[in-house]
Amino acid sequence: QVHLVESGGGLVQPGGSLRLSCAASGSIFTNMGWYRQAPGKQRELVAAITRGGTTNYADSVKGRFTISGDNAKNTVYLQMNSLKPEDTAVYYCNVDSLLGGNYWGQGTQVTVSS
Repeated sequence: QVHLVESGGGLVQPGGSLRLSCAASGSIFTNMGWYRQAPGKQRELVAAITRGGTTNYADSVKGRFTISGDNAKNTVYLQMNSLKPEDTAVYYCNVDSLLGGNYWGQGTQVTVSS
């Protein structure tokens, strides 16, 4: 059974940094990524990484966020720098299992406010 554990959210001032982690278990994962959903808005892709290391970013976070993965630990990280109030959202980990299936984490709140 696939299980995802997210950590690293919190409250930070504009211009600050946070690092999110998502540890996955129960399978081998081909793609891992982060989505976010702000109040009243649709869930959107923030960044994703393949098992081979290819990355993809939303235009709004390019140059500020960095996604990385540790295949041995089945863990994906999202380093978020130069945070802005508009980055405030619930951030969700999302993974594709090699055995089939797509899974979501429980979400972690990121609030950027002075």
